[in-house]
Amino acid sequence: MTVELTPVRRIAAYAICSDESGRILLIRESAESGTPGVWTLPGGSVLQGEDPQDAAAREAMTETGVSLHAHTVFDVMADTRELRHRGVTLHTDRIIFSSSPASAGDGMMSMGGRGPGGDDAVRRAALYSSSPMVDAVAWMERREAATVQLRPFAAQALKLPLSAVDLPPEEMPELPGFHIVEAPDGRPTVQRFAAYGLVRDLEGRVLLTQIADGYPGAGKWHLPGGGTDFGEQPTQALLRELEEETAQLGRVRELLGVASHHEAEQVGPEGFPIDWHGVRPYYDVVVDDPRPLTVVEAGGSTQAVRWFTPDEASWLELTSVTADAFDAADLTSGIPRRRPSPRQ
Repeated sequence: MTVELTPVRRIAAYAICSDESGRILLIRESAESGTPGVWTLPGGSVLQGEDPQDAAAREAMTETGVSLHAHTVFDVMADTRELRHRGVTLHTDRIIFSSSPASAGDGMMSMGGRGPGGDDAVRRAALYSSSPMVDAVAWMERREAATVQLRPFAAQALKLPLSAVDLPPEEMPELPGFHIVEAPDGRPTVQRFAAYGLVRDLEGRVLLTQIADGYPGAGKWHLPGGGTDFGEQPTQALLRELEEETAQLGRVRELLGVASHHEAEQVGPEGFPIDWHGVRPYYDVVVDDPRPLTVVEAGGSTQAVRWFTPDEASWLELTSVTADAFDAADLTSGIPRRRPSPRQ
């Protein structure tokens, strides 16, 4: 008999942290988890309105007893698996940060970097998990980590051999990226994961879209991109949205950063306030052969699309994630520009 599984999405944040000698901080999942006996990176679900960096540090503290600083974003990926014992098909968008132990000082870098504090400061941090989902915590040499069962996403992030496999869904379910959930107090809430691109052509012009009337941030200029589908990788979603929004074919070059935006009472085309939390990785994208610009989806959230020089773009009213991407790419360094308003 076929068991009907409920599709569920979540956003999670993790920390890659190593001490001065290069040992990696790992946890082993307990019998209470979906993958008992398998090692993975410390981290877990991002709460409504929580910045992913804060989530990674909070979860790591609970799971390992180590206070961490999550620094730069290291990678973003998605995976989908069946958890039949829970009756769900789970899509997880995972944000992985380079991190360092707070006890070792802000100068210590992840993945074997050196800094103040040294091994003694790291060893003094007691490894103790208060999470029922964890039954062991360890600093592991990379060669040892290569011999244990690792969650696939952790092995991928650490560039170690794949040693465990998640159960993929027999059929990919449909669940909209914009999915309203009722909070315990009755408030409608949305936690949306969307991928965006700082899109440029070979001449250095930047491609921006203008938000349509009736949508939050109407009239502001925004990065091309949008919500990811169930089972879709962020970069796949970005390139799909780029073509759907602007008719352009892009090529992703690198991850620039991750933005988090929370508004407790955002009103959009739905016509009622929503507790809205958007988590947005943004990438450097190039269009090698620009096509004629077209707003493909009539009546949607985009009302215009245009190429701008960096100087022209610096004077536009931008959304906050667009300004973040400009800063990350040093796009308008030395050019005065209008700053985004706080609510976008």
